[in-house]
Amino acid sequence: MSWLAVILLAALALAIAALVLRVPRGALLTLATVLTLGLAGYALQASPDVPAAPAAGAAAQPVPGLAWRELRREMIDSADWSMARALITADAFAARGDYRTAAGLLRPTVAQDPADGEAWLTLANTLVEHADGLLTPPARYAYTQAGRQDGTAVAAGYFLGLAQLRGGDIIGARETWQTTLAAAPADGEGPRALLTVRLARLDELLARALRQPGSQDPPALPPPPAP
Repeated sequence: MSWLAVILLAALALAIAALVLRVPRGALLTLATVLTLGLAGYALQASPDVPAAPAAGAAAQPVPGLAWRELRREMIDSADWSMARALITADAFAARGDYRTAAGLLRPTVAQDPADGEAWLTLANTLVEHADGLLTPPARYAYTQAGRQDGTAVAAGYFLGLAQLRGGDIIGARETWQTTLAAAPADGEGPRALLTVRLARLDELLARALRQPGSQDPPALPPPPAP
């Protein structure tokens, strides 16, 4: 399965470069060569059959639940933060990696107050983590509900894009961020400015990855919507 996943990712990268980004033939050949060398290196050095082991010092790193809370509050104006007490408890369980319990606490919260955008967003992030980074239909539904609330629309689009990036859908993530910025209200300058910066960084990484020495530069990516 590891071999199949690596080959599919390489084929997906070539398809995106050729069909979506319209990379020139010279750059496309260079990209194909780089991917082939990468596959060769994987064949020589990788050990997909060896059981995984935690890296040294991994236990000292913050767990995703705590990082999600800090970033969530960064992407939501303080006036739009949820007042639901269940979020505090859910965040505590998520910080321990117990996403099942966290989601169980959040479902009644959004059922009682469907307009609580941060509760919907917290539930979406929790469901993604519970699925080991996969964007499941329940998580997508929760992101959609959070996106319908004025105070959390930008944050919902940002985290949905992050989930798409984690799943390898780079183009879909970029489109989600662009659409979110285009629809962002003028009074959400803080979260909107943060998303604008992160979209620009994604564009820079894409351009840098596709630009190869000795070949014609790839077409410029469309600029993000003006804040």
